[in-house]
Parts: sequence; C-alpha cells; structure tokens
Amino acid sequence: MRAAGLVTWILRAYVCLALLFVFAPIITSFIYSFDASRYAAFPWGGFSTQWYGEALADPAVASSFRNTVIVALLSASLATAIGFAAAYTDYRYKFFGKNAYLALALLPPTIPAIILGLAMLVFLSRVSLSGGLHSIIISHVVYAIPFAMALVRLRLSQMPADLEAVAWNLGAGQWLTLRSVILPFTLPAILAALFLTMAVSFDEYAIAWFVSGFSETLPVHILILLQREVSPKVNVIGSVAFIISMTLIVVAQIILFARAPAKTRGRSFKTGS
Repeated sequence: MRAAGLVTWILRAYVCLALLFVFAPIITSFIYSFDASRYAAFPWGGFSTQWYGEALADPAVASSFRNTVIVALLSASLATAIGFAAAYTDYRYKFFGKNAYLALALLPPTIPAIILGLAMLVFLSRVSLSGGLHSIIISHVVYAIPFAMALVRLRLSQMPADLEAVAWNLGAGQWLTLRSVILPFTLPAILAALFLTMAVSFDEYAIAWFVSGFSETLPVHILILLQREVSPKVNVIGSVAFIISMTLIVVAQIILFARAPAKTRGRSFKTGS
C-alpha cells in the first residue's frame, strides 16, 4: 500500500515538473511584460505597464491583431463546417477507398508546418491566390479541418446506433433527421471544434508567414519584431496571445464535456421540439 502511494506521489511530482518545464518560459515572458526595464534582467527593474501602453498604441500591432481575429473567425467557421461534413460522411456512408479518405482528411497536422506552408504558397501562387488574408484563411482551413473532424467523429461515435433509424421510421427524411437529430446531438462537438480551430488559427505562424504577403497576423508580427530588435512589446504581445489561445481552448473543453442528458435529448425529439 505504501509503495503504491509512493508511486502515485512520484507520478504527480513528475507531471508537475513537466508542466513547470513547459510553462516556465511563458510565465517568465508574462512576468517581464510588466518589467520597467527595456531588457529582461534579474533582478526586476520594477513594475510598469508602459510596454502594454506602447503595444496598444502601435498601429502595426493593432492591424496584425485585427487580421488575426478575422482569419481565426473565418477559418474556424469554414473548417468546422467542412470538418462536420467530413465526419458525418465517414459516420454514415460506406464507400470504396474510405480508409484512404480518412488518411488524407486527417493528414495536414502530421505534415511539418513549414513544409505545408511552402506547399500552400506554391499552390496558391499557381492559382493566383497568394499574398493576402484570403491566402491565410484558405491555408488555415486546410490545416484546421482535421481538428474539427476528429471532435465531431468522437461525438458521433457516442450516438446510439438506432437513433437515425428511429427518426426515419417516424417519417423524417435525411435532411430533417440531420437537422433535428444529428446537429443537436453533435452541437457540443461543433461548438468545441469552432473554438479549438479558432485557437489553432490564432497561434499558427509558420504557414501564415509563407502565404500572408504584407498581411501580417499577430504571430507573424512577433516573429518580425524578434528579427528586427529585442523589444519588450514581444513579451506583451506573446502574453496576450497566450491568454486568448488558452481561453479558447478552455472554452472548447468546457463545451465539449458539458453534455445534456441523453433522456432529455430523446424526449425533446419525440415531442418534436
């Protein structure tokens, strides 16, 4: 019994150390975003919000942040819609080459972002679509679809196998069943996929750097700032971007696991509500 308790504490300590190792640079960047000194050094130069004021007043930061929000909203919406369609196709239909279909649909995140960004640049240049926000949106949709598809597939795998058949027996067509049964059941996964893909798009910089042209997103602007100078605004921008990304991911987790009771869903369907 004592040995089991010791192993548990060792595992907990290991997890805590791993999390500390991962988050230490982020925490350090957040702390030094309030440092009065221009260059990060120990000891601290004093508390100041000067760099937040300069970052907020910088037109380039405001423009890149606006671009990031636009790209994240549009790419997340498109990726979630396409991911739902791809997941439902996999769930509902049997067809030749289904394994290849799944492999190709889930492939983009397994490709290094630099290689995918270069490939998207070549492709978009060939079709005269490179060098703008639309280029980033298209590329991020391709990159984010598998995340949305995976979440919706997970939710569909939890659906009772005879639920659609019951709807059909009650006279509902495929489109009515999709609208009244499938969409309400998968809604938590759809909303979670929307926030998750938004976070993926908000953080992504390698692909955006290749295809954006002069339309900088916030991560690309951070990279450019680091290449030009060592600016304290990088800590500010990075801290804000991290908080937004983590908020989106936490919201996605909350929505995904906050499920309505199955009896309630079945009862509302039978009453036609």
